[in-house]
Amino acid sequence: MAERLTAREAVAALTDGFTELPAPAGDTDGDGPLGWTGYAESRARATARTGEQESVVHGTATVGGHPCVLLSFEFGFLGGSLGQRTGDRLEAAYEEAITRRLPLVSLVATGGSRMQEGMIALTQLQRVARASARLRAAGPAQLAVLRDPTTGGGWATLGAGADVILAVPGAQIGFAGSRVRPADADPAAYTAEGQLAAGSVDAVVAPEELPGTVGRWLGLLAAGDVPSPAPVPAALAATDPPETGWDAVLRARAADRPRAGAYLDAYFDARLPLSGDRCGGTDPGLLCGFGVREGRAVAYVAQCGTATRPAGYRTAARVIRLADRLGVPVLTLVDTPGAANDAEAERAGAGAAIADAFAAVAAARVPVTTLVIGEGGSGGALALAAPDNTHVTPDSYFSVIAPELAAAILKRSPDRVRETAGQLRLRPQDLVELGVARSVVGPRADGQGT
Repeated sequence: MAERLTAREAVAALTDGFTELPAPAGDTDGDGPLGWTGYAESRARATARTGEQESVVHGTATVGGHPCVLLSFEFGFLGGSLGQRTGDRLEAAYEEAITRRLPLVSLVATGGSRMQEGMIALTQLQRVARASARLRAAGPAQLAVLRDPTTGGGWATLGAGADVILAVPGAQIGFAGSRVRPADADPAAYTAEGQLAAGSVDAVVAPEELPGTVGRWLGLLAAGDVPSPAPVPAALAATDPPETGWDAVLRARAADRPRAGAYLDAYFDARLPLSGDRCGGTDPGLLCGFGVREGRAVAYVAQCGTATRPAGYRTAARVIRLADRLGVPVLTLVDTPGAANDAEAERAGAGAAIADAFAAVAAARVPVTTLVIGEGGSGGALALAAPDNTHVTPDSYFSVIAPELAAAILKRSPDRVRETAGQLRLRPQDLVELGVARSVVGPRADGQGT
């Protein structure tokens, strides 16, 4: 179990400074909207125990020098539960973020809705959802830090609805709390680590690393104007253009060819990952996140040379849409033999996921820059390629289909695969001549492409 801090301890551990905002008028008196016998006494005991009047503290703060609106749950006050006056404070925090055009950071620790207020408590989730939607429409980002526990409606709104979701190690996280989940449920599924594996959390961060991590995220997520395109990365392998189509294929498939991780390390001064499709899936063959290059924020989506799975395309679409909302340019690195096409991928919605990635790139108002660094396999690669700003390295190819599969479809013998590769005109220089790519990039001492 993760260490449980009070609301104010969590604020003090994270921030450089915090200014609490006044509580909205009308804190609950008496036994609440249901006339629940003993509710007033329960609240009084909670106040005496915690020093708080409600389960949420809210105000403005700085983290790593970056301003934000911050709210923090007090689990010691009736289990951090959401009641009507909790909703008042949460809505006030969102409104403050909208007015000031600041990101909202939520330090969540809650057991869910407050049963002593019945449906009035449950409808606070709708208030939170409306406020969150208004803030999203206004632009600023939402970042959640999931403490122990984060369950029920608090997880299903403030937590899971954030743009970036961090969790502390060992935290209990799930829609069902420990007292209401099935008796035979796997407890690992309700942990920070389990939610990370399931694609519902972006990162598990140790408490001592939270101030630095949250501060860096706030710097990267600061909304800006429509930016200039991300510079094209330099090629990492100094090679002349391939002579034949088959030569291009062999180069792109070489085991020692530079991969996405090497390109991202060379391109960025620092980067933070985003993980998971928020639908129960992750794809280790796709790297996503935001990075800093020469003082600028750039979002990235990078294929790692494997067949991209539906969860990967959904994660990519999520990152591209977030960057578009925040005014951050996008860099995509294309390197895949194609989209995963096994039965599991089909059951996971491969077609819809690929379509969503195409749509995210097509609808982006921010510039998208693409570099093909290896295999460009059919629609699975094209889904992440910018239509008017795609570049290629000398050790890459891009093709409507793999030469072997093209030969099989055309009922050609295996000894004609090389001939077929040439006919497909998939070499880097062919792609430029056809207008599919803008340039064949080379290595540059300053790290920029051509």
